Amino acid sequence: MQEFMGVTKLAVRDQLLTARKRLPLGVLGERARAIAEHLIAAPEVRRAATVATYVSVASEPGTGPLLDALTHAGKRVILPLVQPDLDLDWAVYDGPAALHTARMGLLEPDGPPLGLDAISLADAVLVPGVAVGRDGMRLGRGGGCYDRVLQRVSPGTFVCLVLNSEEVLDSVPAEDHDRRVTAVVTEQGITRF
Repeated sequence: MQEFMGVTKLAVRDQLLTARKRLPLGVLGERARAIAEHLIAAPEVRRAATVATYVSVASEPGTGPLLDALTHAGKRVILPLVQPDLDLDWAVYDGPAALHTARMGLLEPDGPPLGLDAISLADAVLVPGVAVGRDGMRLGRGGGCYDRVLQRVSPGTFVCLVLNSEEVLDSVPAEDHDRRVTAVVTEQGITRF
C-alpha cells in the first residue's frame, strides 16, 4: 500500500508541475499580485507581527509581490534556510538585495540563522506545495521539509498554502507523515478549512 501511495503521489505531482510550467509569465505575474492582495487583506495576516513565508522560484505561484506587501505593512518576515538534511532553519528577510542563491536553486536570506524552532513564533505561516485536498491535506514536492516544519508550528496558527486555483483538488494522496494546512490562497481568494 505504501509503495502504491508513493507512485500515486508522484503521478499527481508530475501532472500538476507540468501544468504549472505551461502557464505564461504574464499569467504568473497577475496571479502573484492577486495572491498578495488576498493575503495582505486577510485578518490573520493583518494581525500578524511575524510572518513565515518563502521566496518562490521558477513556475511556483509568485511570492515577490507578497514579500513587498508584507514588508511595506511593517511585518517581520522570516524565510527558510534549507539544511543539509532538508530541514528548515529561518532568517529574517531584509529585502531582495539581501538574498543569495542557495542549494536547489532557492533564494535564501543573508541574515543569521534563527534556529529550527523560530517557526513556532510566527503568527502566520505561508507555505509552498503542489496541491491541496478540500480537507486541507497538503501535497508537497516530496522532500518532507514542510511536513517537519508544520510539526513545529504553534497550535492555532494560520497555516496557508499558496497555490494556483487548478491545484485545489477534491482530495490528494496522503501518508501518515503528511500535514494539513488551515487555508489555501489562490488568485481567486482564500479558502479556510
